[in-house]
Amino acid sequence: MQQQEIIASLPAHLRPFVAVQDPARYTPRDHAVWRFILRHLVASLRTTAHPVYLEGLQRTGISLDHVPSIEEMNDCLARLGWRAVVVDGFIPPAIFMEFQALRILVIAVDMRSVEHLFYTPAPDIVHESAGHAPFIVDIDYAEFLQRFGEVGMKAVASRHDEAQYEAVRRLSRLKEDPRTRPEDISEAEATLQELARSEEAPSEAALLTRLHWWTVEYGLVGELDDYRIFGAGLLSSLGESRHCLDDSRVRKLPLTVDAVRYPYDITTEQPQLFVTRSCRHLSQVLEEFAASMCFQRGGAESLRKAIAAGTVCTAGYDSGVQVSGRFVEVCCDAVGNATYLRTDGPTQLAFRDSELYGHGIEAHAGGFGAPVGRLKDFSRCLSEYSVDELKAHDIRLDEQVSLEFLSGITVRGCLRHILRQEHRNLVLSFEDCTVTDLDGRTLFQPEWGRYDMAVGAAIDSVWGGTADRERYQLYRDATPEPSYTPSGDTALQALYRQVDALARGESDVDREDLARELASWPEEWLLRAELLRCEDPASAALRRQARAELEALGQRHPALLEPVTLALEAADTAG
Repeated sequence: MQQQEIIASLPAHLRPFVAVQDPARYTPRDHAVWRFILRHLVASLRTTAHPVYLEGLQRTGISLDHVPSIEEMNDCLARLGWRAVVVDGFIPPAIFMEFQALRILVIAVDMRSVEHLFYTPAPDIVHESAGHAPFIVDIDYAEFLQRFGEVGMKAVASRHDEAQYEAVRRLSRLKEDPRTRPEDISEAEATLQELARSEEAPSEAALLTRLHWWTVEYGLVGELDDYRIFGAGLLSSLGESRHCLDDSRVRKLPLTVDAVRYPYDITTEQPQLFVTRSCRHLSQVLEEFAASMCFQRGGAESLRKAIAAGTVCTAGYDSGVQVSGRFVEVCCDAVGNATYLRTDGPTQLAFRDSELYGHGIEAHAGGFGAPVGRLKDFSRCLSEYSVDELKAHDIRLDEQVSLEFLSGITVRGCLRHILRQEHRNLVLSFEDCTVTDLDGRTLFQPEWGRYDMAVGAAIDSVWGGTADRERYQLYRDATPEPSYTPSGDTALQALYRQVDALARGESDVDREDLARELASWPEEWLLRAELLRCEDPASAALRRQARAELEALGQRHPALLEPVTLALEAADTAG
């Protein structure tokens, strides 16, 4: 499927986050980096990853020889009921989860550099494609991943979460850019460390992120003494995919919902990992946690969590009316039931995730307030009454109406409009209106203008974000990351192209010229590792030269010892 077709099919508010992959952006050196990582990962993971991993690489259109094409991946993913899009750098967690809920994999378009072979601080195509995509072929895992997206996009995130996301995003970008000054990195690290030291109780979004980390990113499957890797972070890391198997170095714990109590540090090796019994067990743990979340529980307690978060959330009435805004107050009766809610700043009223006409953030720019509960002498929720039944209770348009709630809240004013949908009363609009509570406190007065009263007997759900995400967008700034793209030396890229052609058996490559040009790049270890792929007898001298120079590079540069050793071991195994 063509990239533009997929982009056009997305909800409008998601399109700005999507980029278009241009295959020309990947240099011959980029493809060499991909080959090195993928071939060594596959060799290492053949016995340590869950068996579905190798099958999944093939079935999701991921080649070991070149950076994957998103269109080739989509041709394969379509058979599994999934799609993929590419993005530039980080995107907000709620947006990421929404893509996942739509069965869309988010693939970072950037390719890590050879300098960040084992680990990259920024999202890249190795992690997102070779790490996340293969397990989609497992039906239980695919259902778990989609459900995680549905749950994740409902999680209430705090302002602290948003600050931490921006800090991680900035630090990753700085570390990936070789032009960054050391003092800028130190400053960004200090900011992130300060946020990490916060004693603020983690939000449900933060707790869910921990569960995502210990399962989707760093999960193991099987038994405590017999497990396999399935987490994308491990599957895409040459180093951690080996280190995590050392039980004396990394403790293994059975996966339960208690995993959310374990914070993680993205800058260091994890002291423990969690083992799930099966992919189906992942869904059981997720649902156990989801049952404790605000979108499942509702009520005054959930509204208080939204207030504490300080971010835009949505409260859903049992009538179907939804109020989206930054909640600042909830009043309760003697037994703790919500009786009145109030927001500050832009607020949206919606019904079944669709904004109600005339009740967008322009109409409620300064905030919103409305009672919650039943009226005195009414046998059911006000939303359920027909127009004739309302008249029987003296509720008529263009007349003075007095509504007395069981909580003691009273609404008095001239009723000007009743907004009805699906045979329900959703919003009653008053002029010259006064709203007071049981203690005589004024909650609304006539000078403030029109009073729009949302109708509902209870708040049965509270979640992060807005109801109608198209009309009330929280993440309008989808500007691509200002990432660093090295210009690359044309001669060096041409040399990588020649070596690849030689390795693939093309006979028109002049080996003597190649040997002379190789001498111009004495520190280019990956180029020499690529030469070890050349198996034809005519290239034997080149292979010997490349091997000797690789060994010397590993001895001169301790930082190169590990990749050089891997390259030599792979050549020995192939030989």
